[in-house]
Formats: sequence, C-alpha cells, structure tokens
Amino acid sequence: MAMIKLLLVCGIFYTAYGREFQLLNNYGQQLWIGIQGNAGKGPLEGGGVVLNPGERLSTHSADDWAGRFWARTGCNGNNCETGDCGKGLKCGGNGGAPPVSLAEITLKGWGGIDYYDISNVDGTNIPISMEPLGGQGDGGQYSCKKSQCAHNFNDDCPNELRKEVNGRTVGCKSACTAFDTDEYCCRGAHDRPETCKSTDWPQNYPKFFKDRCPDAYSYAYDDHKSTFTCTAPAYLITFG
Repeated sequence: MAMIKLLLVCGIFYTAYGREFQLLNNYGQQLWIGIQGNAGKGPLEGGGVVLNPGERLSTHSADDWAGRFWARTGCNGNNCETGDCGKGLKCGGNGGAPPVSLAEITLKGWGGIDYYDISNVDGTNIPISMEPLGGQGDGGQYSCKKSQCAHNFNDDCPNELRKEVNGRTVGCKSACTAFDTDEYCCRGAHDRPETCKSTDWPQNYPKFFKDRCPDAYSYAYDDHKSTFTCTAPAYLITFG
C-alpha cells in the first residue's frame, strides 16, 4: 500500500511539473524575469523571479503549459525601466510593458509538439534566446534549434523608436508602440495578413528588426520562418 501511494504521488508530481525551464542571466546586471501564462495557464513562480548576473535557475511547468518570458531591466524594488508589469517582483497574470524582448512557447500544441519563438513584436530591450535541451527533431532548420535575437538594438535603434531614461537608451520600441496607428498595429481595417503588410507601411520598421534578427518575429503578421518546433524535457532561456 505504501508503494502504491508513493507511485501515485510521483505521478501527480510529474503531471504538475512535467517540463523544466532553465533561466540564465548573461546580461551583466541584475534582471527581474517576468513570466506570464497564456489564457487558462497560470504564471510560473507567481510571475517573477530575480536573476543575478551569471545566475542560472530552474522553474517547472505542467506538460501542456503555454506562455512567455521576458527580462525587466533597471528595477529598483517596485518598478523597472523596461518590461514593467506593475509594482513589485511578482507579475501575477500581467504582461510586460513594451518595449520588451519575448521568449514565447506552447507545450504540446497542434500535433502534440512544442512551438516556440523569439518575438520583437513588442519591441526589444535586451538580447534573448530559447534553446531545447535534450529534444529530438527532424534535422530541419526550425526543428529543435536555438531561436534567438542576439543583436543589441539599444545601440542602433532609430531615434523615433528609442525609449530613453535619463539620457540612456534602454529599449527600442515597435512602430505600434511608438506611433499607435491602426496600420502599424495591424488593427481595424488592417487586422488581416492581406491588409497588414509592412512593405506597404510609410516606413518598413519591421525590416530593421528582421535584418538584424531574421529568426525572430518582427510584427504581428511576420512570415512563418520564425516559429520553431520540438519536443524536449527542458528549455534554456538566456537573457543577454
């Protein structure tokens, strides 16, 4: 009977904590990591953890979790210069205020496989990557490979997209965040792929991001060459 109880406990533990996410800070300064679950999926770690320079920590999720991770920079105890989600460390269910670089994942999505990507749709604040650990793919370009945006856009962001704090550039906004028009935000009459093409915009800002990070999403209707697939027991997300 004791053995049966132990097996039941182990089964429950595995179901609730079926996947691992390793978070690594290569940025050189303390980061507050924000974590938001998709609809119906709770935020891991209450939505936030502290990650010191060089630190690597793990968090676990259910086998079918879906959500996003991002770095909050310049945090002072209540608020952050980028990626803020309200007061304090724990974001709860809140997302990060743009501009912010996102690592997004859906575990056991269509076909029972994992889908993951790096997104600059909300702009970008620091380099970021997501990499499967122990996954087995089909050898394709987007199968079980590292998805990343290694470029630091704070160095060459167009002036009209810069987010500055005390004269320092801390983030590079998307056109939607900077100008808030239906065209740039792909909404209203521009809410379909056919009517929201960055090549038709007054200024093709997504091209600026895509040229520097070709494997990352640059706007809402970016092409499919930014989604990676895998099935892996763990994923490494590196900030910086």
